[in-house]
Amino acid sequence: MPELKEELYQKIAAEMNLSETAFITCRKPTEDFSSGARFGLRWFTPTSEIRLCGHATLASAAVLFYEKKNTNSVLAFETLSGELLVHQRGDSLVMDFPLNKPEVQDKKKFNDIIKAAVGDLPIEEVCYCKTTKKLLVRLLDTCDRSVLTSLSPVSESLLKSEDSGRVKSLIITVKGASSSQPGYDFYSRNFAPWVGVPEDPVTGSAHTVLGAYWSEKLGKKKMLAYQCSRRGGELELELRGSRIDIAGQAVVLLRGILKLIFAGSPRHTQ
Repeated sequence: MPELKEELYQKIAAEMNLSETAFITCRKPTEDFSSGARFGLRWFTPTSEIRLCGHATLASAAVLFYEKKNTNSVLAFETLSGELLVHQRGDSLVMDFPLNKPEVQDKKKFNDIIKAAVGDLPIEEVCYCKTTKKLLVRLLDTCDRSVLTSLSPVSESLLKSEDSGRVKSLIITVKGASSSQPGYDFYSRNFAPWVGVPEDPVTGSAHTVLGAYWSEKLGKKKMLAYQCSRRGGELELELRGSRIDIAGQAVVLLRGILKLIFAGSPRHTQ
């Protein structure tokens, strides 16, 4: 699609009303979506532009590979988080993302938001990633997946409990049960009402933080994770130095044409 005005990107994302809407642009005028290997990529929630998004990157690559039949083995996206690469591996798409290590925090500094999110559930550890402004709350290992899925934090309460701007996303996580199939290493949920997303279904950007955290705790470079939202999903993770590969599958559900009106003349974009 052509470059649009900033406010138009935001209006389209608000109208789509999904966690994130992705916008892809060709970088070279001589290339199109089928032949190009490098693209611009931006992500907008219904209320704001964000710096990193996993599932919208996965979706963007899926459209290029599956719908546009892009002939390149690797796609490069220029984003606010630098260059992100995506390639195909069997039925999966593998995203090369930056690794964002969180730092352990004093729980007392985040008492209000923890209370609003998990009530009186026992906390193992609280970490914060300054780069992504994500707060990670790990529940005690006595808590299992069912405890995590039963949580229902209220967006308004989260917003009231933390309005300083230091937190843009709240990750709640528990250790997995490796003895049960398929042997998930950890589970998580992600809440981001600060950017207009009450709960994100499957969050690649959160796993740049989760991957760094759980790799250190479990002593593993390869992990299998599951995000337990209503529309949850499985993620395969592999750490490579300061980067992390996040693999997942994508399915095209809808195809359509968006008609935009510019100075009285219709323009179509995809």
